Amino acid sequence: MSDASKGLRLYNTLTRTKEDFFPIDPRNVRMYVCGPTVYDFAHIGNARPVIVFDVLFRLLRHLYGQAHVTYVRNITDVDDKINDRALRDFGGEIASGKLSLNEAIRRVTEKTADQFHKDVATLGCLEPTVEPRATEFVEPRADGKVDMISLIQRLIERGHAYVAAGEVLFDTASMPDYGHLSKRNLDEQQAGARVAVDPHKKNPGDFVLWKLSSPEEPGWDSPWGRGRPGWHIECSAMSAAYLGEVFDIHGGGLDLIFPHHENEIAQSRCAHGTDVMAKVWMHNGFLQVEGQKMSKSLGNFYSINELLETETFGGRKWPGEVLRLAMLMTHYREPIDFSVRKLEEAENTLRKWKRAADIAPAAAMQLPVEVVEALSDDLATYSAFQVLTQLAGEAVDFNAAGDGNATAGNDAAASLKAALSFLGFDVTPAKVDEDAIARAIAKRLTLIAAGNWAEADRIRDQLLAQGIQLKDGKDPVTSARITTWEVKR
Repeated sequence: MSDASKGLRLYNTLTRTKEDFFPIDPRNVRMYVCGPTVYDFAHIGNARPVIVFDVLFRLLRHLYGQAHVTYVRNITDVDDKINDRALRDFGGEIASGKLSLNEAIRRVTEKTADQFHKDVATLGCLEPTVEPRATEFVEPRADGKVDMISLIQRLIERGHAYVAAGEVLFDTASMPDYGHLSKRNLDEQQAGARVAVDPHKKNPGDFVLWKLSSPEEPGWDSPWGRGRPGWHIECSAMSAAYLGEVFDIHGGGLDLIFPHHENEIAQSRCAHGTDVMAKVWMHNGFLQVEGQKMSKSLGNFYSINELLETETFGGRKWPGEVLRLAMLMTHYREPIDFSVRKLEEAENTLRKWKRAADIAPAAAMQLPVEVVEALSDDLATYSAFQVLTQLAGEAVDFNAAGDGNATAGNDAAASLKAALSFLGFDVTPAKVDEDAIARAIAKRLTLIAAGNWAEADRIRDQLLAQGIQLKDGKDPVTSARITTWEVKR
């Protein structure tokens, strides 16, 4: 194997095989991941690709150097769902003239984008290198970066798009191998199955690049009239603007393979005349909640923020790094069943790892090569976690043995701490608010005296989740119930 691959192997959806990864330019490894459409708070399913590709971003920076990796994750802030949300939330103010629709849209997108950033930071995710917003790339730019209107014009000039009924549509028949990513050809596509049926289309699978806006809708001036872009053209423009016509990795959820990613490929390749848009396409698997498809109608639809800030799932709030570990315990390409049991398992595992990592002295940490090797095998996080569990056991056992084993125990703890930090978990010593603990214990004792054992147990479990273990006993003089505590991480 050439040293240029750094031993990294990734599963490529385009070829359906695991391949050695060779960047186009090792001095600038380029990755694009589809980001959120900011019409509402991001749900827990949205968190999975953010976490998965954060791990890949960290790995690429380790292998190629932080300065040699460019990670672009976009914000979609122009979309009909955003328009609908603005009308729902601010319809009265729009009708009375207090707000324009554009001002209402900006309020919706700013609020939801800010919340998304706070949520994913709590999940331990690094900021991407660049985070472009779709609205910044609709019209030709002063800096000359690729924009949507120019890209659409190029597709028309090259015979890959046409104007009909006020829309600009991509002509799927103009691309002989359209459907290569999803393994669908035009003959197999059924009108009505994720394919809009319109009489003005040349082919049922043709998709919108530009659509007209009514006077009440947001829009931009274009050669085809005042309108707004289709969804797919946004990512083609933003990825080309920062990563070029062909780049290394494109990622997202499995649900985006068709039509979104398929149509991105069609637009980009036909506009630029290239054989590929991205060399490697990576997709994370679907997410279920407690064995069922996540759905508002089933009452199992949770935003990231709800899980972090409210007691709606399992009757308690969940720390961001527990959510992160629960996501990574299943291989990214496999479906995941997001459950209270899985979160509890992640919480207990993380507590054991951190307790062992606390043994490490303040000396420099060194990332274990076994962790890098595991992640380099198509992000095999489960194998990496086995290494962490082994290191935790060594750290505790060697230090318990004492004497000449202490050095080995400290080394294992230091390696564990380095691995945890690398994977996005907080390894700083836990700060203990003794006054808050005392208040919680006093409240719990009052609940016990009143026979409210359920609420008393809930307080105990909340403290344990924070690494505070309670121990009940009796005062040797008065025989009154007393409670002591210790930090267990």
